[in-house]
Amino acid sequence: MGVHTLIKFKPLALLISLLITLGIGITASLVTRPQIPSWYPTLHKPSFSPPNWLFAPVWTTIYILIAIAAYMVWQRRQQAPVYHTTRWVYIVQLVLNFSWSIVFFGMHQVLGALVVIGLLWLSIVANIYLFGKFSRTAAWLLVPYLLWVSFASMLNLYIYLLN
Repeated sequence: MGVHTLIKFKPLALLISLLITLGIGITASLVTRPQIPSWYPTLHKPSFSPPNWLFAPVWTTIYILIAIAAYMVWQRRQQAPVYHTTRWVYIVQLVLNFSWSIVFFGMHQVLGALVVIGLLWLSIVANIYLFGKFSRTAAWLLVPYLLWVSFASMLNLYIYLLN
């Protein structure tokens, strides 16, 4: 039947994908949360800085979209020889995502975090491109992630410049 055959839903694989991405978010929040009432308020922030309560629901939604996209690509992995590269770009993107919280909130290195988020942005662009080779839907599921990280990059830049 070819590439467009119906792919069987595998709930355990989707659950594992969700646990990986949400686990990264939860682990990063262990470093982030203590800094929200203590260190973060001491920073000068731009006028477009969102309220603190907005970050958790936005990131949770984004992590769920990332997990669904990764699951969709995983389902089609045997139909594309580029899967190995795609998987590594995906892993790098997750590591950079996690690292940003450690560098910004854990180490209080605003400039270092700006470098990390720049690399993260590039890895998301690469991820979207590679996911698109497997599924247009999977690629589109990462667009909100790219938009949010673009916004977060500007916020990080302005925090660096104001401090």
